[in-house]
Amino acid sequence: MLTKRIIPCLDIKDGRTVKGVNFEQIRDAGDPVELATIYAKEGADELVFLDITATNEKRKTLSELVNKIARHINIPFTVGGGISSVEDVQLLLKNGADKISINTSAYKKPTLINQLALEFGTQCVVLAIDTKKEIDGNWYVYLNGGRVKTNTLCIDWAREAVERGAGEILLTSMNNDGTKQGFALDITHDLSTQLSVPIIASGGAGTMQHFSDVFEIAKADAALAASIFHFKEIAVPALKSYLSNKGISIRI
Repeated sequence: MLTKRIIPCLDIKDGRTVKGVNFEQIRDAGDPVELATIYAKEGADELVFLDITATNEKRKTLSELVNKIARHINIPFTVGGGISSVEDVQLLLKNGADKISINTSAYKKPTLINQLALEFGTQCVVLAIDTKKEIDGNWYVYLNGGRVKTNTLCIDWAREAVERGAGEILLTSMNNDGTKQGFALDITHDLSTQLSVPIIASGGAGTMQHFSDVFEIAKADAALAASIFHFKEIAVPALKSYLSNKGISIRI
């Protein structure tokens, strides 16, 4: 059985870590370098850095901040936000990223996934999908940090992306994001059981039980959370101990 991963997420705006609810009501959550250092020491399996306004502000990811964080951690580091070319990825990898996360740019130009997988390997390419369940009961893909709705079903886009070379899917439920009511188990389960790549569940973590549920019920390979870690509601070591005691394979 593959070991499940716990991944803190640093959502970055104006050089600070921030957190919102349903992609809105953004508030400050601390210094990203300090937080990254703490998580690496506490035993987080990976770290994700998302420059959440890069696409909307039509600018590149903050490579200097990426470099600063990378120098303080010794765990795999995924960076996303505003990435739209091979050159963008080269710059981030040069500054310490291990993997990159693409979202809107990949949807608008799907061949970008093929390009990046060919150039850097599928293991380097994480496709981030922001998805929302609408009143018709279907999960749709949203772009530009959750601001733009598409008519594409989440499962269809995920499947195409994997065929094009995405090595991992970072799935964020906008309905659950920041609510602390639990992950979106249904759509996470659909992707986890129908696709051949690891699925990182994101959005909604509020208790240790929520992590247990997303691993055991939804079959996710990794679980990502932000505010519960940033505001010290749950500590990574305690969470890992809890999951281990429940028989879930986790790296302590």
